[in-house]
Amino acid sequence: MRTTTKFTALAAAAAALTLGLSACSAPSDSTASSSQKKGKDADPKAALVIAASPTPHGEILNYVRDHLAAKEGLKLEVKELNDYNLPNTATQSGDVDGNFFQHKPYLDDFNKKNKTDIVPVVNVEIEPLGLYSKKGLKLSDLGSGSTIAVPNDTTNEGRALKLLADNGVIKLKDGVGSGATLHDVEDAKGVKFTELEAAQIPSRLADVDAAVINGNFAINAKLSPAKDAIALEKAEGNPYANFLAVKRGNESDPRIVKLAKLLNSDEVKQFIEKKFNGAVLPAFGPVTG
Repeated sequence: MRTTTKFTALAAAAAALTLGLSACSAPSDSTASSSQKKGKDADPKAALVIAASPTPHGEILNYVRDHLAAKEGLKLEVKELNDYNLPNTATQSGDVDGNFFQHKPYLDDFNKKNKTDIVPVVNVEIEPLGLYSKKGLKLSDLGSGSTIAVPNDTTNEGRALKLLADNGVIKLKDGVGSGATLHDVEDAKGVKFTELEAAQIPSRLADVDAAVINGNFAINAKLSPAKDAIALEKAEGNPYANFLAVKRGNESDPRIVKLAKLLNSDEVKQFIEKKFNGAVLPAFGPVTG
């Protein structure tokens, strides 16, 4: 029998995050005035505010801000948010001009559930999903009685279950892929699943036998996907590239056009390869699918 334990963030924590967003993203006079004009009519001299997960997205944006943006006449502000909901809600409301933290399956699911109309602009990088254990366990050690933490959001949970199935830890029903849910696990082989918000999993790794952790959160927790993961997603042909995203209609904002160009530049490619040593891979180009 499969046992599922579901944890949700405390209301106080959510309130604190929302308060933090309001505090950090209160627009300056120039930003506020520019927000009245959208798309190609936006003021190209106004600050461009982008919400991002701290690692690696914030680090990549900070590199662009500190080394490349001025040459293009771009004033870039980075708002780091360690959360998977606030960047999109802030983008939809106009509190920020865009975000950089997510992949297409996650955005599609978010738009559908929240009736938002956020769209991708350009792919930037990919962070392979990994399975980790602080108990020195191997894949072959995981079985009856083992506890494995997985992300509780729809797309990343399916991606995690597929990783486990691809490595023989569990068996999914025929024809089920990265869209799997716990109901699609045909044979859990005695594994017990703990569902957690993706950002919480690294801090709870010691409480379970193993955990599937998103690449950005793994890096932030001083885990090396290339060295520490006992199973790692393949990057080739992976549909989970992370991209710059905006509210529909703002793709032609001249500041967004400049940022997209910089995020796909040779300088950023070299920065990613040197900084993350294979834990994050450049994945430039248009978003497909």
